[in-house]
Amino acid sequence: MLRTAWHAQILPSDVYRLPSTVYRLPSVSNPLSLLPFAIAGGGGRIDGVPAASLVAAGFTLLQRSVPLVRALGARRSAILLPRSGAYIAALAASDGHGAVLVSPRAARGEIAFQLDDANVGAVFTVRALAPRLPAGDRPVVLLDDAPRSASVVIGGVETVIDLGSHFGLDLEGEVEPGRNEECAVVYTSNAAGAPRGVVLTHRNLLANARGTVDAVSLHAADHVLAALPFAQLFGFTVTMTAPLLAGGRVTTMDRFQPVAALDLMENGGITLMAGVPAMYAALVAELERRGAPLAAPALRVCICGGAPLATALQDRWFELTGVELRQGYGLTEAAPACLFNVPHYPNRRGSLGIPFPGVAVTIRHPETSAPLPPGHEGEICVRGDNVFRGYLGGGAAGLRVRDGWLHTGDLGRERTDRSFEFLGRHRPSGRGPVSSG
Repeated sequence: MLRTAWHAQILPSDVYRLPSTVYRLPSVSNPLSLLPFAIAGGGGRIDGVPAASLVAAGFTLLQRSVPLVRALGARRSAILLPRSGAYIAALAASDGHGAVLVSPRAARGEIAFQLDDANVGAVFTVRALAPRLPAGDRPVVLLDDAPRSASVVIGGVETVIDLGSHFGLDLEGEVEPGRNEECAVVYTSNAAGAPRGVVLTHRNLLANARGTVDAVSLHAADHVLAALPFAQLFGFTVTMTAPLLAGGRVTTMDRFQPVAALDLMENGGITLMAGVPAMYAALVAELERRGAPLAAPALRVCICGGAPLATALQDRWFELTGVELRQGYGLTEAAPACLFNVPHYPNRRGSLGIPFPGVAVTIRHPETSAPLPPGHEGEICVRGDNVFRGYLGGGAAGLRVRDGWLHTGDLGRERTDRSFEFLGRHRPSGRGPVSSG
């Protein structure tokens, strides 16, 4: 059995342990099977703040705001936040309901659609983003000062809630698969632009985050640069949840800036960086501009995903940094990672890597679903606890799960060395365009 207990101090006089007579944990046999509690139990820190403090703040917010609890009721929450520790508090304050992860870069019309489509009862955000929300009577929770305080705005009336005087959690539980209950909803669009809400459970997200911990051997000494949006699962799982589960540190960047990112790598002790090809291309351009290679002795893992990665960029990155740029593959419906060039194997540049821990990957005939041997082109299909539960409203034009296998709509081929390569997209007849990761 894993027992986790902590006290989180914000001010010298504000250390407090929540007694069971005041705060009741969710009525589950193992609270560590819920994503927020599992994150808290990892003992990690984000931007210097213990994740446990942020989780405690989220549940304290629920305890002290009856209107927020009423607004959620049988409805979901929405999180419209920049990359920050407030994300953790918002997840905890969602009261066990699914949280819609809304991109801060989404257009106002997109935000309004997602809130209505997902039946959102309350929104967690910050003052700078609140004007992007549609008018209405939904409570808006401002988390600019989390975990010390929050402001709940209802009908134009703002109530400030102190969160810093009731900190502390005492949990008992075992590390086991997450609960098969809704945890998050992420909207993804097909080629025609029709958005669909992907429903992900605690089990989906914890399975993939724990797989990330195993895949890159994350531990408490790791320091991860979070420069990807948390509203997208690449950032949510790989750069936030996984390092916090491992007890590591996360440093966020509200906006990706190549100069600042290189400075953190060289002077901030960053051990892991994850990004899309365009980010690494910008970093390479900055290194070439200054005419000196990267001097970041702590940096050990660089992960790239989200779009096809040119081998020329991988080659140049290694020349300038001495660290391999390792490509992975995933999609929102798989929470997201499915394939990765793991650090304890030689980096296969140009490939998607080998199956992620806890994920089975095969190549199958696009129409018959029959498995195909290595060397044959077919559809990439994945299976595991990371595979999503479905779409809001059914998603008739979305990806299909057949006999437990998620058909990704991507074409690929398995190599003789167990790695996979991407060969393009598949558009089967009788089905609408598939979603992208």
